[in-house]
Amino acid sequence: QVQLVESGGGLVQTGGSLRLSCAASGSIFSINAMGWYRQAPGKQREVVALITSGGITVYAESVKGRFTISRDNAWNTVYLQMNILKPEDTAVYYCNARISRGLLQGEYDQWGQGTQVTVSS
Repeated sequence: QVQLVESGGGLVQTGGSLRLSCAASGSIFSINAMGWYRQAPGKQREVVALITSGGITVYAESVKGRFTISRDNAWNTVYLQMNILKPEDTAVYYCNARISRGLLQGEYDQWGQGTQVTVSS
């Protein structure tokens, strides 16, 4: 079992920065990839950034060049550095872990509780 706890959300002005943190605990050896997703009111949850176990990163086009995903020490903590924030970045941000059930036994997603990011216009 893996537990994910997000922190770092808040209220910032347009053009400001925030760094979100996701602390992973439990059976972190089973994590294949981690990512950040967000969901704005009335919108579907969307992927923001992903990082694989090999350190490969991918970003949504809307945040590319502004956001950076990174991790420390074998998945203990994953970060999302958000720069040049825009009002359209306002959403609840969720940490996600893709967790293996075992070799050839499939995967499932574990989610954090979410942290609110609000960017004032």
